[in-house]
Amino acid sequence: MKPMHFAWALLIPAAAATETLAQQPAACAPRAAVVEKLASDYGEARQSIGLGNDNSVIEVFASPETGSWTITVTLPSGMTCLMASGQAFEALDEMVPTAGSDA
Repeated sequence: MKPMHFAWALLIPAAAATETLAQQPAACAPRAAVVEKLASDYGEARQSIGLGNDNSVIEVFASPETGSWTITVTLPSGMTCLMASGQAFEALDEMVPTAGSDA
């Protein structure tokens, strides 16, 4: 099994020492580099996409074969930051439960 995705955060140098403890350095790089890294090292491809209120693009990348997944946020500047990653990805196609159902 490969190490967690955040291990390759060295793509971008750590944030400046003036950062407060409440602000953790993000693992960010140009979007093309992040997408390539997720594909080549983890076999992950985009599974879903959404637009945030601040015009950021939120994407979920995952590998159905290995179950690894990564959530990214791409800023309007084109920089993509890793927000979370993990294992046991499952694609679901659920419907919104109707009123009165047990779901």
